[in-house]
This record gives sequence, structure tokens and C-alpha cells, in this order.
Amino acid sequence: MISVVTTTYNRAALLPRAVESLLRQTWTNWEQIILDDGSTDGTAAVAEDYCRRDSRLRYSFQENTGLSGARNAGIALARGELITFLDSDDEYAPEHLRLRAEFMAGHPEVDMIHGGVTIVGGPDVVPDKFDSGRTIAIADCFVGGTFFMRSHVPTGVGGFRQPDYGDDHDFIQRAAGKYQIARVDFPTYIYHRDSPDSMCNILARDRE
Repeated sequence: MISVVTTTYNRAALLPRAVESLLRQTWTNWEQIILDDGSTDGTAAVAEDYCRRDSRLRYSFQENTGLSGARNAGIALARGELITFLDSDDEYAPEHLRLRAEFMAGHPEVDMIHGGVTIVGGPDVVPDKFDSGRTIAIADCFVGGTFFMRSHVPTGVGGFRQPDYGDDHDFIQRAAGKYQIARVDFPTYIYHRDSPDSMCNILARDRE
């Protein structure tokens, strides 16, 4: 089974797009953990309604800790042999899980894969974590939503760490020291750049 961890914060209006894309997957052996990181809007009602309709979805609320803490809390609830992510403002193409599950089945030596993004609604660059004057092409980044790994990987590296911006880069660098990682090019993770409260967009505005 694949555990899909979706962290969310005040995204009642966007969460249905993400969940519906998961419900359309051609690979059906999955569970979704919706980890609500302290939302004060209608996120809980939206998530709980989906959970009533499909037993593969589970909802958990916690006080706000930020992205890294929410991801770790979601991972702790995961029951699958494989763990991946779906950000609450993004979505999957219908074959997203199938292609990645089949790749992992065909490559038992690989512990983790990443990559394969279609960018929608915004620039194809993001602010450089290490240099405020630069931007980096998303194609050259480690996009956390595309991480797809065996369940021993996050435990083995101690999970995600703050700061939240760049936690995916930090995670994969630590994982690379212990595990075999491969990059795939199936462009099935649909990365929406038009969410004004996305971490990348907030950072870009702060640097203006």
C-alpha cells in the first residue's frame, strides 16, 4: 500500500482539487493522511466529509508546527510500505501513483525516487534558499511533493527538519548518504504556482 501524506493549513478551498486527483488514480491501493496543521477555516469540514465518503482517507488535526513538523506527524501515521506526498495546493495526474509504484517494484535496489513535475500557473523558477539574489529552475530542484520512498527511509534519516523552506533539499541530502535514490521523469506531479500562500511565493514577495 502507498501512504499519501497531505499536509494542509487553511486551504479549505484548494484541498478538494488535491483529494479528487487522488480519487482518480488508476492505482487504487493507497491511503491518504490529511494532516491539518492548525487550520482555522473550513478545512476540517472539507476533510471529514471526504473521510466519510471513502475509508482510505484519514484526517488528523494538530496545533500549528509548520511544514516539517506536519510532514513528520503524517509519516508517523502512515501504514503503507511506500510513502509519498501530495501538497494541498497541488494535484496528481491519474497515472501518478501507478508509474511510481511500478518503478519501485521493478527496482528493488532503489529506496527512494523523486522528480517528474508539470508546472501550472506561474514561473518555472523559485527563490534560491542559499542566495537571496538568485532563482533556481524548478527542474533543477528537489520537489518534496514528488518524493516517493520505502517506509524505512524517513525513519532512517530522522524525518524532515526546519527551516521549512528547503526542508526537501535537506531531507534528500541526508537520505543520499544512506540510501539509493533515483530520479524519474514521469511529469505527473502537477505543481501549482498560482497559490498566493505557497511557501515559494511568500518568500519571493518577502525578498522584493
